[in-house]
Amino acid sequence: MRRVEYDRFGDPSVLVLRDVPSPSPQAHEVRVRVRAAALNPKDVLLRKGRMRWLGGARFPRTMGYDFAGEVDALGEGVDALAVGDRVFGMLGRHAGGALAESLTCSLGELAVMPARLSFEEAAGVPLAALTALQGLRDSGRVKPDDAVLINGASGGVGVYAIQIARVLGARVTTLSSEANLALCARLGAHETLDYRTAAPFAQRRWDCVFDVFGNRSYGEVRPSLAPLGIYVTTVPAARNVIDHVRTAVGFPRARLVVVESRGSDLEHLADWLDAGIVKPVIDSVFDLADLADAQRRVESRRARGKVVIRVG
Repeated sequence: MRRVEYDRFGDPSVLVLRDVPSPSPQAHEVRVRVRAAALNPKDVLLRKGRMRWLGGARFPRTMGYDFAGEVDALGEGVDALAVGDRVFGMLGRHAGGALAESLTCSLGELAVMPARLSFEEAAGVPLAALTALQGLRDSGRVKPDDAVLINGASGGVGVYAIQIARVLGARVTTLSSEANLALCARLGAHETLDYRTAAPFAQRRWDCVFDVFGNRSYGEVRPSLAPLGIYVTTVPAARNVIDHVRTAVGFPRARLVVVESRGSDLEHLADWLDAGIVKPVIDSVFDLADLADAQRRVESRRARGKVVIRVG
């Protein structure tokens, strides 16, 4: 089988497609024939060496966390799935490995794929939608009628955050470029603001500010948080880690969401996707051979929704 690897940190030219043996599932694992995978900013940061503490200490390194495909082998003790089942999921291991024609994973890292979705659509869901769900529901404690501001609402996580905040009953305001205001409204935002002209932290009170883009600090946001308000960020910068620890007791507080691959959460998402309550947003689809161009699209930070790789 073919798998994406890289032998040093650098620009997209370091990525290579290699022939490697197909993995065998261990007990309580399944092997998935990957049909599509998706890219995330995390993949770019790892490739550049910005997160050297993740992914292991040795080269070559693998890449990719989101996948959709078909079960083609079962490990001992697996009876919840059958060969041929269509599944989607997120690899929880730091090294990744979803950008490959085949992978193995535990049952807790996948769920049955929503029937109404293509492989490309399903692959664009897991990491981004899990981040949005866990960031809003668990870290942000969003409840009905909460005033929620989503910064960076048109990106991979943001497009799911809009929809999931609506599912949770919040009143959703988005902050994006003018070009993406219509997209945010179409996804369910009650109010859409242009980040270049709006002043969302002046004379406003937010129950939750979800900073997906990563350019708003807790210090900037804090004066506009409600008494029990929570600032949530996805960016593990030193400043955000310090704020997370410093505000662990009391309110307002800052929370850093670190996404976890949870089969139960994927099942929730699958139900919403099957019902049409949450819909995938795909920016573009690339072939595996064009992975370098796909990564450049992610690096541009202009993608509207997810960048997906067609694998097989």
